[in-house]
Amino acid sequence: MIKTLRRIRSRCIGLVLALATPWAAAGFFQWDMVELPAASGAACGDGSPYRFFVNRTPLSKSLVAVFEGGGACWDQNACLGIGPLSAANPNGIPPDYMQHLNNMAARGLVTPFSARTDPFQKVQTQSWNIVYLPYCTGDVHSGSKVTVYDDANPANPRTQYHRGQANIRAAAQWLRDNLGRPQDMLLTGFSAGSVGSTVTYGIVRDALQPRGRASLIADSGLLMQAPRSGTPAQFPSLPLHEKIRVAWGLDEPGGLITHYVGSLPGFDPDNLGSVNGALANRYPQDRFTFLAFQADMNFSSFSYAKFYDDIANAPNDFVRRQNTLARWQPDLAMHAADLGPYNNVSFHQAFFRNFNESHCLTIIDFSATGIEELGIPSIAPVVDATLDRGAVTKNVEQDHVSDFFRPVSDVIRLFKLLTRLLG
Repeated sequence: MIKTLRRIRSRCIGLVLALATPWAAAGFFQWDMVELPAASGAACGDGSPYRFFVNRTPLSKSLVAVFEGGGACWDQNACLGIGPLSAANPNGIPPDYMQHLNNMAARGLVTPFSARTDPFQKVQTQSWNIVYLPYCTGDVHSGSKVTVYDDANPANPRTQYHRGQANIRAAAQWLRDNLGRPQDMLLTGFSAGSVGSTVTYGIVRDALQPRGRASLIADSGLLMQAPRSGTPAQFPSLPLHEKIRVAWGLDEPGGLITHYVGSLPGFDPDNLGSVNGALANRYPQDRFTFLAFQADMNFSSFSYAKFYDDIANAPNDFVRRQNTLARWQPDLAMHAADLGPYNNVSFHQAFFRNFNESHCLTIIDFSATGIEELGIPSIAPVVDATLDRGAVTKNVEQDHVSDFFRPVSDVIRLFKLLTRLLG
């Protein structure tokens, strides 16, 4: 009987390979590079062409677009990729980006949403058409300004093309022209890509006009409430928002804020955080889900470290952590309070995961992302509910102790070990 099963399995594998070969030749089940023309306004931070990647399937009309994360910049060194939380891919996106052996995104090892098959975490979008939007502009996919930075080395200034909005706008138009209207659509991103997928959601949705369900899952890059009439003591993200409005041209003609004033009812141009509720109002049939850890020391550092002396000059890591989270957790609470009334918005604020500074719930796998006090073992049911129009949930973990003793998966432990060994 075992031999018979082996013969059946061998024949099935042969059949699958035979069927897959012409599909691969036709551009299915592989990463195809798309280079956007300079005439579209698209560019990476160094002025090189913007490239994104599409993995198509003939078996689905639905589409998931993954916005890559990776720091941001509003000074010379950060735009050159120097220092913590600096801009990703400062030298642009090579044509073979998704074939690089060290590019885990191509194999779904950064997030299972970019995987065709993933050995560690199953999500239903793995059977959809998959789009991967690399990040190379230092502006969380949102800028529209060319800025010259010379604060670190005046003799060799950095001309930074903050062209994130043009990149996403042109990519969305290419997808509409070449793939047509999708059935269902999910936009998702992690860290800087979480912000990017949120602030360009309306642009992409309006270009693609999905026939069925449209959803957003924004992981660990949240636009906090920060009205300009307030103070940093009230709204800790206000100094950051003021900085990026200028550096990335958000208020200028063609900028995102200017665009939303005319296209997104309910958006307050004096409060970047108002985009969350305005999107929920503008697209009442869509589903929006925001994920974050309350102990996130990565995005919180990005938000505050360059703006508050008690963080930048903290005497030790313990004090730095305390002063950072003393701002981050109230910011998260205001984010939740703002979105609480919307019946198409979910949020999930777990406390801690012993990995990546408690930053990002959808990377590698979903282990240790649950809120056990609410009977939620991980974010998997939250993700499924978002896509399937299940229950809207507003989850905030109150237990701030148990997560420190909750193990991550074997694959994350292995990843942590390899990271330490490789430096």
